[in-house]
Amino acid sequence: MNTQMKFKKIALAVSSAMMVGISLPSIAAEDEAIEEVVAVGTRLQGSAAAVIEERKNQAFVADIMGAEQLARTGDSDAASALRRVTGLTLVDGKFVYVRGLGERYSSARLNGASVPSPDLTRNVVPLDIFPSSIIQSLAVQKAYSPSMPAAFGGGNIDIRTKSVPSEFSAGIEVGVGMNSSSDEGYTYSRPNAGQPDALHSAVLRYKGDFSLSGIVDRDGIKSTETQNRAEQAGAINKALVLSLPRDLKVTKESLDPNYDIKANIGNSFDEEYFGGTVGFMLAGSYDSDWSFSERKTAVTDDDPSEGCTTSLATTEDARNNCYITVKDSKVTTENERLSGVFNLGYKLDQHSVSYSKIYLEDNEDEVNLSVLQSPNGSTVRTIAGTGQAQRSHRFNYEERTLDVDQFIGQHTLLDYWGIGADWQYTESKAETRIPTNIDYKFIDTFENGIYENSIVTGDDNRAVYSYTDMVDNVKSYGGNVTLPLSFDSVEVTLKAGYDFLDRARVYNTSSFAINNETGISIPVNSDENNILGMTSYLTDTFVNDNDFFLSFNEPTAPSADDYIAAQKIDAGYFEFDAFFNNTWRVSGGLRYEDFKQVTIGTSSLIFDKITQGIYYSEETIKEGTVNLDDVFSSLALTYLAENNYQVRFSYGETVVRPDLRELVAVAYFDPLTDIKTFGTPGLKSSDLKNYDARFEYYMDNGDNFSVGAFYKDIANPIETVLRVGDEDYSASFVNGIEGEVYGIETEWLFDLSSLVSGTFTSGNITLSDSEVSIDPAFAGNLTNPTKRMTGHSKYVVNLQMGFDSADGQHSGSVVYNVFGERILASGIGGRDDAFEQPFHSLDLVYTWYPDFNSKVKFKVKNLLDEEQEVTQSDLIVRQKEVGTSLSVSYSYEF
Repeated sequence: MNTQMKFKKIALAVSSAMMVGISLPSIAAEDEAIEEVVAVGTRLQGSAAAVIEERKNQAFVADIMGAEQLARTGDSDAASALRRVTGLTLVDGKFVYVRGLGERYSSARLNGASVPSPDLTRNVVPLDIFPSSIIQSLAVQKAYSPSMPAAFGGGNIDIRTKSVPSEFSAGIEVGVGMNSSSDEGYTYSRPNAGQPDALHSAVLRYKGDFSLSGIVDRDGIKSTETQNRAEQAGAINKALVLSLPRDLKVTKESLDPNYDIKANIGNSFDEEYFGGTVGFMLAGSYDSDWSFSERKTAVTDDDPSEGCTTSLATTEDARNNCYITVKDSKVTTENERLSGVFNLGYKLDQHSVSYSKIYLEDNEDEVNLSVLQSPNGSTVRTIAGTGQAQRSHRFNYEERTLDVDQFIGQHTLLDYWGIGADWQYTESKAETRIPTNIDYKFIDTFENGIYENSIVTGDDNRAVYSYTDMVDNVKSYGGNVTLPLSFDSVEVTLKAGYDFLDRARVYNTSSFAINNETGISIPVNSDENNILGMTSYLTDTFVNDNDFFLSFNEPTAPSADDYIAAQKIDAGYFEFDAFFNNTWRVSGGLRYEDFKQVTIGTSSLIFDKITQGIYYSEETIKEGTVNLDDVFSSLALTYLAENNYQVRFSYGETVVRPDLRELVAVAYFDPLTDIKTFGTPGLKSSDLKNYDARFEYYMDNGDNFSVGAFYKDIANPIETVLRVGDEDYSASFVNGIEGEVYGIETEWLFDLSSLVSGTFTSGNITLSDSEVSIDPAFAGNLTNPTKRMTGHSKYVVNLQMGFDSADGQHSGSVVYNVFGERILASGIGGRDDAFEQPFHSLDLVYTWYPDFNSKVKFKVKNLLDEEQEVTQSDLIVRQKEVGTSLSVSYSYEF
């Protein structure tokens, strides 16, 4: 009887822990964790005790961030919060680099399920789309385990959203803020709709051929007494030009302050029929932010003259010696973010089922006013030379949404050896729509350095209108079964499961160019004060009086834009977790994955005149296909000491696969670099061997310290290489021969109350290096065939100094983050690699708790007023103003 009771207690403890991702060796450890939560003195340590205990009891190396830690650092979304985790860096405010590796080496899941990315250029979900207000915790697993997808490089990030509360809770928060660089900016009258109906119908009618001869042939136009056929076709073409939105006058004005509002409500109720508990939670948020920044971009000479400096703001003579082109831009951006979460749950004894509806919307409207100069005598010269510079007014409005429906079940069968089971079924849809993408180009002329007028040159693409739509659907489901077993000196948990993912993406874009076919330059403005209004020059009278015609710019391979893609993964795994005398822990297992992916550019369609059918060639399908069938292994060994320290070792075999659009020769602008990037058919997957070792020490008061080492051996690493055009760069992808990354990382949390009451420090430091070798035969004239990996930083530092007052009414944190320089893209043609320079981020967060229910938070971001910079050959080729932002918020919990 005693043996049976002992077995049931252990089974219950282990099974319950597995349901939340924790494997507890004994009930005593759980009791100690509860005592620690009560004993600690600071808010961060108290709230961190639970997530520290979870990290401590993970079979594989992982880092956990709880909701209070997110609030403590003042981060507003998952992306900015994750840069506080050991070895993680944030790029472009969206993508997380784990251990210095690019975003392709990290993967993100939502409550354990795969979801699609609403970003046009990445398979990886942009993590800034998840507001911190809906996040319960963030788990970053750095050592591979068979229960995870095999697509694992630097780490896997699981975003766990808040669930149903155990009792009534409700709250509201309002905030307001501003940025030091965003007092004034540029706005425009954004069109309300996307592609005009008349233009859409015309594409179908004329098959995309808007030439005069094409219109004549399609409409069967015949000459009349008053008009010849060309004149009639020209009138039809100009009518299409006039159907486009053309009133885009830009205005300089004061920008609205940033503001946000968040609210939540939830409760649980006992139902009498079955004796279970029903609960719900509803949360929503709205955030509106304006930003303005001055940016500089440049293309360096392949052999810069002596005397070049690193500054883009030097004299014109210095520019002439250093750069082929220099572009100065003023960019105004408005971001609107909307989130909504609804959870409904039911719990009966050791069984629970929940449904979650998660809707995220991220809209971005950008005005980019730029002036391009060519110091070295390209087609457009510098103001100081010929007195001309190319001006571009670009408008881009992008709508991104992520819609998720998720069912989760967790069950423990106490009467059947304590078997545990959990499952999830998730359907999600990511959609991106760009109804406004308009680019106007002019030539500004100057006389003795004074603006004279602007002209529209007599060639093509003076105004370009583009429309883009992407839909990405993912169906993900899977389940796990856990069996706890106990013997005299061994406790074993056996786990097996199945994962399935089915994904389909359709990406379409159409581009229309308004061409000045007069062959001569036409003045459009003679008043310097009205330069901003030049984008309204295409008036009805101006179009009718000049030869402005519309063309359908449907690209063809190898620079196609449209593509379709599909992905399917069938996976099954077996995993074990064994404790020997509560001293040694051995975990591991095998995972089998059948992976299929195909990406095809729609410009590869072939029309068969005989059968009148449309098909893809076998070669095209083969180039865009990845078909892998493999087994991935993992093994972890942990030594558990009695005095609260443990030592871990682990090994795992994983893979990193090309993104959907990297396998087809489509062209797009990379948001990280603003460089036109082309996919590479035939790109191979990268196989990885991952080695980890870590020492962890946990103290009685919640303090902890860890130090670890890692090594990754990568076959066929995917690298980005630059190519140089007349006015700017382009980029593509190649497979390296081999690569490796290795380093050490340390993390700590210490109470400093013995020195100053209520203070503590936490942080982490990662030091690492990498090397990749690329066969120059596959990358043109690559400058450095052996180099560091793209996106890798040699160091990452996160430091935090915090304070909690004895009366509990005040808390504050100073948070510092910096990363070492990292390669943005590899250089060719004698040019060096392009390096993103370190960004020193210093933030301040202060919180006042006037009463038990209220909270006032004050945040200052980028106190050092740093700028983002990219250098090449020691010359700045990218420079972006960030500014210092301030915000204050008030929240009330009912």
